[in-house]
Amino acid sequence: MSINSMIFLTAFLPVVFVLDRLCVRKTALKNILLLLASLVFYAWGEPIYIVLLLVSIAANYGIGLLLGCQRDESVAAKTVLAAGILVNLGILGYYKYFDFFLRIVNRLTGSEHEMRNIPLPIGISFFTFGAISYLMDLYRGHYEAEKNPLNMALYLSFFPKISVGPIARYRDFGPQLVNRQETVEKTAEGIRRFAYGLGKKVLVANIVGASVDKIYAQDITNVTGVMVWCAAILYAIQIYYDFSGFTDMAIGLGKMFGFDICENFNYPYLSGSIQEFWRRWHISLSSWFRDYLYIPLGGNRKGKARTYLNLAIVFFATGLWHGATTAFIAWGALHGFFIIVERIGFKKILDKIGFLRYVYTGLVVLFGWVIFRVANLQPALQYIRRMLTPWQYTQSTYALRELVGNRCIVMTVVGILGMGLIQAGIKKFCPAAEKLKGGVLELVYCMFLIAASMLLLVNGTYSPAIYLNF
Repeated sequence: MSINSMIFLTAFLPVVFVLDRLCVRKTALKNILLLLASLVFYAWGEPIYIVLLLVSIAANYGIGLLLGCQRDESVAAKTVLAAGILVNLGILGYYKYFDFFLRIVNRLTGSEHEMRNIPLPIGISFFTFGAISYLMDLYRGHYEAEKNPLNMALYLSFFPKISVGPIARYRDFGPQLVNRQETVEKTAEGIRRFAYGLGKKVLVANIVGASVDKIYAQDITNVTGVMVWCAAILYAIQIYYDFSGFTDMAIGLGKMFGFDICENFNYPYLSGSIQEFWRRWHISLSSWFRDYLYIPLGGNRKGKARTYLNLAIVFFATGLWHGATTAFIAWGALHGFFIIVERIGFKKILDKIGFLRYVYTGLVVLFGWVIFRVANLQPALQYIRRMLTPWQYTQSTYALRELVGNRCIVMTVVGILGMGLIQAGIKKFCPAAEKLKGGVLELVYCMFLIAASMLLLVNGTYSPAIYLNF
């Protein structure tokens, strides 16, 4: 989400919300209003690529109608589905991967084709995957083709989720286009969720991320082993609070307008295996690859060797989805490797070693985040080498405290406690505290989060969503 998009939310969201309420029970008018707001939101942040979004909407609407006219699983239906998937992947491939594949061609052939440096349209990975899931579920007979082009347009462009997800599926989102409930309770829950998400992003992710940037801005020869460990831990906190914060804001905004958007996180750092981590992290993406790639490839139904191959393909695709570099592919391969190892039998060992399984999972995730953050494989491996042998790298012109300030330390402690530890403790030792949810104290807390976040946004440097780049 760009700074222009944030200006849109603060300036125009109240107007859209009031107009939506004035439509009372006229759902069609509400949808038109939200569609216009979503298109203005997208054009506000990406004025050039609004045409691309409209082309994608029109193409998938038309392909959906054509697919709906075919007999279930007929040759014609399969042909239309394949064409629809190719259209969507073609759009995504051109804007996101053209230069990546051109570099590969240059290396293999020795040619020197000039890079085009194509700007990445906001949300293209999210609305493209949403479109593909619509077509595949339509082919599978989960619902009828959407006849109303405005509904299809709103599904793909709905402004809370178009920038950084989650990847909402039409079978969940579609019924709400004609039958959603807008209540005082749901609106209050939406504001609460939005406040928590804003606080996550601005008060934790941005403050912690500033120290991460300072460390990674140093020349690699000027970074000690301790600094690299510190940067890796801080980045793990930053990316979780950044991404889950924007997800909370999207879910909250959706609830304000009567929509239930899917959850995307479930305290992933409490995972005891990499398999479990991917059931808790970016849930909408991992479930998308499971349902639309892993299972169609055969899943685990065609023997162990094929299962491991399918998992390798899925995590290669997961890495590639995040970015067109060898670093992201390596990051996906790292997770895929350990998931395969766990499937082979290591998971049984993990179940017997108690707390150590959380240490193992944390270390794998942490090393992965170093590759993810650096986004360049060779220097990332240099950072990891320093993590593995920190005693060999102790010289720096900076002291760690010069790069990590007091605010970062406070927010790091808050961030670690808020990644599931406090929530689990309250649930186990003080279940009565759940009754405070929605009360006056939580209202005051949410008001504080919003006020403090706004003050920091005004006085600080704006930091866009990490996943805006994907």
